[in-house]
Amino acid sequence: MNFQHSEDRRMLADSLSRFVSEQYDTATRNQFAYGEQGRSTHLYEQLAELGAIGMLFPEAAGGLGGTGFDISLVFENLGRGLVTEPVLGALVVGQALAHAGNAAQQAALAGIIDGTAIAAFAHDEPGSHYERSNVRTRAEKTASGWTLHGAKGVVGFGEEAQWVLVSARVSGQPLDEQGIALFLAPGNAKGLSWRSYQRFDGGRASELQLDQVVLGDDALVGSVEEGFALLSRISDYAVLALASESIGAMDVAKQQTLEYLQTRKQFGVPIGSFQALQHRMADLLLEVEQARSAVINAADAIDNAQGVQRAKVLAAAKYTTGRIGTLVAEECIQLHGGIGMTWELPFAHYAKRLVMIDHQFGDEDHHLARYMALSRSA
Repeated sequence: MNFQHSEDRRMLADSLSRFVSEQYDTATRNQFAYGEQGRSTHLYEQLAELGAIGMLFPEAAGGLGGTGFDISLVFENLGRGLVTEPVLGALVVGQALAHAGNAAQQAALAGIIDGTAIAAFAHDEPGSHYERSNVRTRAEKTASGWTLHGAKGVVGFGEEAQWVLVSARVSGQPLDEQGIALFLAPGNAKGLSWRSYQRFDGGRASELQLDQVVLGDDALVGSVEEGFALLSRISDYAVLALASESIGAMDVAKQQTLEYLQTRKQFGVPIGSFQALQHRMADLLLEVEQARSAVINAADAIDNAQGVQRAKVLAAAKYTTGRIGTLVAEECIQLHGGIGMTWELPFAHYAKRLVMIDHQFGDEDHHLARYMALSRSA
C-alpha cells in the first residue's frame, strides 16, 4: 500500500492545517460551537472555498477527489481543530446523491459542494440503538409521490438544513433490510417540525417529527430495491470520516499532554521524567498508532474492498478508534490532573469530542458485535 499522499492532497492538508490553526483557535471555536447557531456560516463558506467539501466527492459529481484517503485527510484535519461545521452531513447526503441521485438531486449536490446549502441526514430513531435496518418511519406511495410520517433523532444541524435525507420504510417490519428507501426532502417542507438543542461537545442537533410530509416521485433517491445498500454505503463513509476525525483529535490531545509533562514541575523536575508517567505515555502513543493503522486500512477498503471484507475493516476501524479515543481522553485527563477539565484548557473539549465520536454511527460495543457477526457469516 502506498502511504504517500498525492500532491493535491498535501496541498489541501497544508491549507486546512493553516486554516484550522489561524481561524479556529480554541476561544474562537468555543464561541461558535457553544453559541446559538453552533457553527460559523463564514467559516463554513471558507472551508468550501478551500476545497475541503469538494474533496469529499469524485470529479464526475463535481468534486475534487472522493477517494477514501481524500475523505480521511479532510476529517483528520477537521478533528485537529474540533471543527463543528456540518461537513459530515455534506459527506453523507452528498455521497447518496452522487451515487444514485437524479438530475434534480444532482443540482442540489452542487449547492452542497460549494457550501451554499446545508445538508442533514435523518436516520437514527428513538430506541434504534445503531442498527441500520431499524427503521420505523413510514413512506406511503400515493398517486403523485410519497407521504412520510414518523420521528428521527439527533439530526446534526437539521433545523438549519436546506436539504434533509430521510430513511423511511415502504414495506416490511423494523429490522428488515428489504423495504427501506431514502428520500431527499427540502428542510422547510410542510409537515417537518424541529426541536433543536446544543450538543454536549459543541454544535447543534435536532429531533425531527414528520407529520404527513408530502413529497414528489422525484424525492426518492435511487430505487426502493437498493435503499438498504445505499444506506449502508453512505454509513460506511460516515464511519471512515468519524474514525479519521478521531485520529486528528487524538494527535492534538497526545501532543498537549506531552508538552504538559515536559513543562509541569514537581519536586523541582518535570513530571515527565517520572518513570511511571513515561510508561503510561508510551503505552498511549502505541495505542494511537494502532488506531491510525486501522483508519488507513479503512480508507483503503472504502475504495478497494467489497461486501463482508469492506464491512469488517470499517467496523474494526470504528471499534478501534472508539476504544482508543476514550482511552486517550481518560489517560490524558489523569496525566493533566484537575486542570485537564478546566474550560479554558483546550484539552477538555478534545476529551468531550473523542467520547462523543464513539457514539455516532455505532459505538465500540456495537461495532465489535458487528465485526464478530460478519466474521461468523464469512
